[in-house]
Amino acid sequence: MCGIAGILNLDGSYVEYKILKKMTDIISHRGPDGEGHWIEKYVGLGHRRLSIIDPTLAGRQPMQTNDRRFVISYNGEVYNYLKIRKELKKRGYHFNSKTDSEVVLNAFSEWGVGSIKKFNGMFAFAIWDRKKKTLYLARDRYGIKPLYYSLSGGILIFASEQKAILQHKAFKSRLDLEALVEYFTFQNIFSNRTFENNIKLLQPAMIAKIKVGKNSSMELQKYWDFNFTGGSSKVNRHEYAEELDRLLKIAVKRHLVSDVKLGSYLSGGIDSSAITYFASSIIPNINTFTCGFDLTSVSSTELGYDERRKASKLSNYFKTEHYEAILKSGDMDRSLKSLTYHLEEPRVGQSYPNLFAAKLASKFVKVVLSGIGGDELFGGYPWRYYYSSAHKSFNAFIDDYYQYWQRLIDNKELSQLFSPIWSEVKHVWTKDIFMDVLKPLYSDKIENPCDFINNSLYFESKTFLHGLFVVEDKISMSQSIETRVPFMDNDLVNFAMRCPVNLKLNNIKNLSGLDENVSINKKNNYYQKTKEGKQILRDVSKKYLPENVSKGEKQGFSSPDASWFRNQSLGLLKNTILQKDSKISEYFDPNVIESQVNFHFEGKKNKRLFIWSLLYFESYLELYGNN
Repeated sequence: MCGIAGILNLDGSYVEYKILKKMTDIISHRGPDGEGHWIEKYVGLGHRRLSIIDPTLAGRQPMQTNDRRFVISYNGEVYNYLKIRKELKKRGYHFNSKTDSEVVLNAFSEWGVGSIKKFNGMFAFAIWDRKKKTLYLARDRYGIKPLYYSLSGGILIFASEQKAILQHKAFKSRLDLEALVEYFTFQNIFSNRTFENNIKLLQPAMIAKIKVGKNSSMELQKYWDFNFTGGSSKVNRHEYAEELDRLLKIAVKRHLVSDVKLGSYLSGGIDSSAITYFASSIIPNINTFTCGFDLTSVSSTELGYDERRKASKLSNYFKTEHYEAILKSGDMDRSLKSLTYHLEEPRVGQSYPNLFAAKLASKFVKVVLSGIGGDELFGGYPWRYYYSSAHKSFNAFIDDYYQYWQRLIDNKELSQLFSPIWSEVKHVWTKDIFMDVLKPLYSDKIENPCDFINNSLYFESKTFLHGLFVVEDKISMSQSIETRVPFMDNDLVNFAMRCPVNLKLNNIKNLSGLDENVSINKKNNYYQKTKEGKQILRDVSKKYLPENVSKGEKQGFSSPDASWFRNQSLGLLKNTILQKDSKISEYFDPNVIESQVNFHFEGKKNKRLFIWSLLYFESYLELYGNN
């Protein structure tokens, strides 16, 4: 796992080494084990290395093919690289290292962009074709590894993180107001925008091609997409469970390839527990990590947030070497500046607990396994899959589903919230952004409830899951560790997409949505029903996990900030977002902020996500606010 950066001057001017070096220096946390730079006239590739496979000097990057035609700067892990390497050796290729980086490079030399479809793993890379004077940028199927770029004024700048692009002297920083509206609608960014107006995020499963010459431009090509097709049919449930069992074992085994120490996150849930079980059966006494919360003075609705007790019992069950950390209310305030620096533009949820989990793991391992993806593939959020027998059209489905995904503030309140800048953003229609995600699924008429569920699974995988990956990459790499996600093994994903919906969810026609901003006890209101989700994964898990885990209720990795914002963190809110001269007041109406926060204080609504987003944006403006 590494950090990459590069410059392509389309006007033919020479790349300056000191600028490229500055770009890689600022992302040194992504690769503290080494650095490299390759410059040829108007193109330059930079690299920071975190040595995972073949830590010798033979694995240094940027790396060239033996014929010197192709040069690569690569970030990621391709888990089936040994199989591809064997195929390439039969075709006459010779290797100078044992790295997957060299396999990716030679595969591209042999098969061109078609090679990407062979890769089973996570990656973002840049390859320069010296013969055709063409640069290729690519990102993995699911968007596990990020890649940002800026193309303006005849200069293409790209990197694993935006802060590297900001180092280029030609880059002009300016806040993207449209992205701000998008984020405060969905608490996520669905498009390729970032908070920097001139920086875009290369979308998952995308290849960008830039050929140097007259009228140079960037061509984008999508090489893969999610395709959930499972219906509700009478199938042999046992056979499907056996196949999932087989694929999960293989996926975890693939993800254990490493020349450095490896561990696993462990909560009390099915996903991380199943992964840890299979990993511990291969690596005895594997390190496991859990973060819990100090639940002193929190509401009864949040007492279940601390999963240390469950994790400790599972650790004993799996015979792992277990470590845990306890987060307190002040940890959010203390970590916010560091989190903002590394995360850059915000994404889903309150992500500071992930930072402490990564800090804990980094003390013991260089690679850590995570259960991310299990919920999105196998239906772990039943209350978020919108179905109604009243829906007779795709557009009707979109209308209701869009209303549900306004996570922070209702669309009708956006104009009031953004009143200081409304004249500049009133043209932004976030429903169009929402619709663009689901456009590939458009159908004149949908009546089968399974189609609606599959649409929801597609949407979650393209948006919420992608947001989780961006957060996890930035946070784990800030601590110089690599997070791997076995659920996103290609074979396992392919199986999940064709798996019948009725093997994922019970009572499909009785699904109902849940407003995540309600102030009542959500667990009693709906979470009691979440045993409906991930049925086939539960079938597999009951063979290996304790019954209270395989039959347990769904619970995400969330902090008790709903209570903390009303009590221990109240001073933080008053000294930042509730100040009339706060930085966010340049963009938001302070009266709207105060009224929304008061809803939370008075217990009328649970606005913790909105409050967190305000705090984060205030921190962002303090750190990156030279716009």
